[in-house]
Amino acid sequence: MTNTPGDDVPDRDDNPFKGTPFEQFFANMGGNFGALFGQGGAGGAGMPDLGALFGQIQAMMQPYDGALNWDAALDMARRAVAQEQDPSPSQKQHEQVADAVRLADLWLDETTEFASGVQSTAAWSRAEWLVGTLDRWKRLVEPIAESSVAGIGNALPGGEAQAMAAPIMGMLGKAVGAMLASQVGSGLGALAGEVLSASDVGLPLGATGKAAIVVENVKDFAAGLDVSEEDVLLYLALREAAHQRLFAHVPWLREHLLGAVADYATGIEVNTANLQSSMEEKMRGIDINNPDSLRELMEGGMFEMDKSPEQQAALDRLEVTLALVEGWVDEVVSQATVERMPNATKLAEAVRRRRAAGGPAEDTFAALVGLELRPRRLRDAATLWGSLRTRQGTEARDGVWMNPALLPTAADLDDPLGFREGASAPEEMSEEDFDAALLAMLDGEGHAGTDDEADEPDDPGHTGSDA
Repeated sequence: MTNTPGDDVPDRDDNPFKGTPFEQFFANMGGNFGALFGQGGAGGAGMPDLGALFGQIQAMMQPYDGALNWDAALDMARRAVAQEQDPSPSQKQHEQVADAVRLADLWLDETTEFASGVQSTAAWSRAEWLVGTLDRWKRLVEPIAESSVAGIGNALPGGEAQAMAAPIMGMLGKAVGAMLASQVGSGLGALAGEVLSASDVGLPLGATGKAAIVVENVKDFAAGLDVSEEDVLLYLALREAAHQRLFAHVPWLREHLLGAVADYATGIEVNTANLQSSMEEKMRGIDINNPDSLRELMEGGMFEMDKSPEQQAALDRLEVTLALVEGWVDEVVSQATVERMPNATKLAEAVRRRRAAGGPAEDTFAALVGLELRPRRLRDAATLWGSLRTRQGTEARDGVWMNPALLPTAADLDDPLGFREGASAPEEMSEEDFDAALLAMLDGEGHAGTDDEADEPDDPGHTGSDA
């Protein structure tokens, strides 16, 4: 009988990697634990064969540039996708997606001030989603990988311990990069089996202006609902087209989201306080024939990463902005479908539950770097945008996206019905007056206004800001 990778791992207490990320890492990469901990190993029965161990590590760490082996990550993701059927979309499916996006854009024209941001459409297979979004994933993950790997070198203690540790630090850095590639590849492979469109996770992952739908995943999603596949496709096309409009007409939003990830990554560092106080003792006390000694070297804070206040602020900013993006999309799609699609409420609830619960891919990234891609406060954000539109109109709702300083905060999401509660609806403005007010605000001459100013509707500066 042929064993799958990891099947021959002995259930023994003398396996130093038992229950650690290395066990899954080796299994994913085809590692043979039996050769390391089986009978007759170079270290004796039940003892690790370090030659075999480092031979397997070397095989997994072929030369690559950067902090993360993207070739290995993409290969792993593709192999994960290949485990299920993943046919290339037919010409008919391409046409169905194009027609759905075209109709979606017509409906959205009536619900938002933003014009269509769609430049092209595509029906994607899961493998095509991997290729079509890989460049943006690199932008998201590489800063985190670079900071993690750099943290290993920065954490080296001085003196004798540094001399002892230095020869293996380069190898350890590559090992960290290989482990990250394994986790990222697994996460992308899992996400490819779930994601419904290019903008499904709320981040601008696809090419600018390309509205893409992953058709096999849409079929799977529709199968669990008492709704026709045509309605499901149209609803998801509405969401994708709404995302495209928002990112096309809010030029700072893309960098605002990606910048939050980069700001988080900048502060990543190994827990040097713990590491420097214990590394010298560990290096002196290590016994290569003692599995517990090897386990302790890999544990005890070497990879523990405490979030600084700046990192936590970046994560909070990312979470709130993702919620605002998804909430705005919910709001405009709800308006577009309220009188046209009886099943829209059921579909909206299904999408919200799916996004709130997340999946294995999102769990992978959360475990990897503490970076969660789910908008936990989507309902609050949707309520906020709907309340603002009801009180002040579509122009005021969409005008909040003019500048990041105008965006609702986490405190605003705590009281979504109270956002700008004292502000009055903006007066009708000519196109020239609106452009002038916008330019004044962006130049720092305008301001958001206070509750006291809300009672002065004739103030053109105030009106432009609320718009």
